[in-house]
Amino acid sequence: MLTNKDIDYLVNFLKDKQISTITKDYHTYLTFHGLKAASVFILKEGIIKTSVILQDGREFNISYINQPDVISLLHDEALQYDEQPFNVRIESETAAFYQINRVKFWQYVNSNPQLQNYVKQYYRHRLSENFSRLQRLTMNGKLGALANFLRDMALKFGRHLPNSNKILIDFNVTNEDIAGFCGIANHTSVSRMMRRLKDESVIEFTTSNDNKRRIIIKNSKKLDDYIAY
Repeated sequence: MLTNKDIDYLVNFLKDKQISTITKDYHTYLTFHGLKAASVFILKEGIIKTSVILQDGREFNISYINQPDVISLLHDEALQYDEQPFNVRIESETAAFYQINRVKFWQYVNSNPQLQNYVKQYYRHRLSENFSRLQRLTMNGKLGALANFLRDMALKFGRHLPNSNKILIDFNVTNEDIAGFCGIANHTSVSRMMRRLKDESVIEFTTSNDNKRRIIIKNSKKLDDYIAY
């Protein structure tokens, strides 16, 4: 697993090498799945969503990323251009990225044992993460997939409310995006299941200062009961 120490090392290495950065605005795209690019992108700060387009034209969401991380998978180091593995959309007001020529990046990796270790841990982390996600999707029905998604969101964006066991997911996520994460055909199905969880006192809703919906998990134990492990 990638640790904070691994991530800090990568960021400090990029700073020391004075790697240039780019900034993208809310709901713009950094990359598109399948397009060739000559750069490796590393998230510096902000929140992004990764996704791919399925054969039927639907978007399948993969993950939200809210900490420094390599965005491009590191394929054959000899290739000057490589296909981008994901659509990458900005989900915060802005997001900043380090941008480095992919051949140059591999030269750094091959000459630096600590950076080599980061890349190894990166691949292990991605493999484990993708395997776990696939396992959860195949083991759970729609409601279980939704419950598991809310659990993941609580880990990434959750904060405990004072004097209670409630967890506020402090991030705006639409039913359409939830459907894309859970493999659900349409957002109306998500709305129906969210109402059920609300009626069963598992979740509730509140409105943020920017007038957007926030989800509160009222009963974490009951939420976990819907998830097949």
